[in-house]
Amino acid sequence: MNNWLVVRSKALPVSFRIDRRIPSILSILVFVTLAAMVVSVSYGEYPIPIISVIKTLLGLETGNPDYPFIINTLRLPRTLVAALVGVALAVSGTILQGITRNPLADPGIIGINAGASLAAVSLIVLFPSVPIAILPVSAFGGALTVAFLIYFLAWDKGSSPVRLILIGVGIAAVIGALTSLMVTFGEINSVSQALVWLAGSVYGRSWEEVWSVAPWFAVLVPLALGKARQLNALNLGDDVAKGLGSSVEWERGWLLAIATALTGAAVATAGTISFVGLMAPHIARQLVGSTHEGLIPVSATIGAMIVVVADLLGRSLFAPTELPCGVITAAIGAPYFIYLLVQNRKR
Repeated sequence: MNNWLVVRSKALPVSFRIDRRIPSILSILVFVTLAAMVVSVSYGEYPIPIISVIKTLLGLETGNPDYPFIINTLRLPRTLVAALVGVALAVSGTILQGITRNPLADPGIIGINAGASLAAVSLIVLFPSVPIAILPVSAFGGALTVAFLIYFLAWDKGSSPVRLILIGVGIAAVIGALTSLMVTFGEINSVSQALVWLAGSVYGRSWEEVWSVAPWFAVLVPLALGKARQLNALNLGDDVAKGLGSSVEWERGWLLAIATALTGAAVATAGTISFVGLMAPHIARQLVGSTHEGLIPVSATIGAMIVVVADLLGRSLFAPTELPCGVITAAIGAPYFIYLLVQNRKR
């Protein structure tokens, strides 16, 4: 029996194939992620029964008049932002691992997170009155600048995946020092806001943040899916990709730009949330293999689930004290990163 499902569009010049396991696995993951989001919305200082959360979201709740305000205004935007940020970081990590052929690649490790962080922190510290909608643009600009710098410095008759990683690590260190310098000399109130933001948190996020970043995801994630075939080719090596007719440098540049934009939007919205872009693609690869037509959507769903669950754990583990979700993902991701280092050393 053929294990592949071929999908073709009559209206658009698009075709791809996916493993027949992927729709069922993706459906299960989507259900689990939605369940985690419902639990996250129900939890708080004022607990709400899960069935009431579902009824309120469907517009069927008539029992408690306070539920719609608590759920729709206070909690749902925060949970949606967490899910969107998880999607962005996971897809970005999947792309970076594909174009560098390095399973340890991650937006934070190669410096893209650092560029977005520096731009956003500079905006917060130097221009505290700037509207929140400008923050994604600033973070994207910082991330894009760093990505261009990495690509430029890694260029030597072509862009080597190894050079991209090594130069990215070095640039991340330099930009981290500049970010610390900005925090050191900033005004105390702005610095406090920047430090909380750098920890990676979705605390207090509202519909304003949801609507400011949702268009970025609505455009960039489908673009990433559309480049899945090129990612498959690049993952085989530059020579093989060229043999398959792929414009290697052009495609790598486009994919790097998409990953950069997703990272910039995520960092601008929720600060620096580490290791999601590392963990989600690895987990997805264990479930559906390495073909990016299935890897990207599965990784995106897992990324959303990781950040939503991390936010829920941050609120519940030491309640009433709340930990930023970035602290939780770092606590889980750092040991996982060490495990991957050990596994790759043995190969």
